[in-house]
Amino acid sequence: MLNFYKTVDNRIIRIDAPEAGCWISVVTPTEAELTYLTGDLGVLVDFVRAALDEEESSRIESEEGQTLVIVDYPSAEEQTDENKTILYTTLPMGIIMTKDYVITVCLEENLTICDMAQGRVRGLQTSMKTQFLLMTLLRIATRFLIYLKQIDKISSSTEQRLHQSMKNKELIQLLGLEKSLVFFSTSLKADEVTLEKILRGRIIKLYEEDEDLLEDVLIEVKQAIEMCNIYSNILSGTMDAFASVISNNLNIVMKVLTCITIVMAIPTMVFSFYGMNVSGLPVAQAWFPVVLSVVLCIITTLVFMKKDMFR
Repeated sequence: MLNFYKTVDNRIIRIDAPEAGCWISVVTPTEAELTYLTGDLGVLVDFVRAALDEEESSRIESEEGQTLVIVDYPSAEEQTDENKTILYTTLPMGIIMTKDYVITVCLEENLTICDMAQGRVRGLQTSMKTQFLLMTLLRIATRFLIYLKQIDKISSSTEQRLHQSMKNKELIQLLGLEKSLVFFSTSLKADEVTLEKILRGRIIKLYEEDEDLLEDVLIEVKQAIEMCNIYSNILSGTMDAFASVISNNLNIVMKVLTCITIVMAIPTMVFSFYGMNVSGLPVAQAWFPVVLSVVLCIITTLVFMKKDMFR
């Protein structure tokens, strides 16, 4: 899907055809749209293909007067399994700057592009390509922080539910959050390296206000990396603690069952002795094995209770 946008009177409006100084939004393009980009608009094929590669890492590259910046942006999706767990992942987004246009290429529609297209980003100028790039990167960094706060809230609520009942659903949710934090940490570190390359100014010329904006982006990214590390350590410690709790609960259950088994085995042993076809057993009366079994069971139970074996 191709959409064309341009800033007119400080407002983002949608236009029907590309114009100089416009922004072209490309989301899950068809082969015909890819041909239009590379043929009619002259965008390098390698740049478009790289931006659509799901495994492409964050980087910056310039060739034939065009500049490609690939960054990872966060994405949240609900799993289709019965536990309805939420998994946060990252996907690459390519930003291509040509002589006349700035082009964003995404594998799927994301909130950052939607906010920009709907005019929710203040001061966005499509004709100022470097500023457009940096403001896009700032929105992506902000989106990382938003999702990290969501992960923290989900983790806290899941932990509260785990205090009440040890179920697989909560543990699987925590495992998914821990996996999401690994994705975020890897992507944020790669984005940080790309931003530092941009800051050097060798590939993209930066003005003073651009440098200030880029520094703001770097601060947001570094903050996201720090939050990601903190939440990851907390979540890892929580998972280890609950694993120990579950193991301890299992040991308690096995201990109680063992004590019950010992108590229940006493009547079996007594009646086995008095059920043998031999003579000379003490008090060989019908009532004595019953009384003896009851007494021994009570004594054994009291001993176990005194030693807190049923807790």
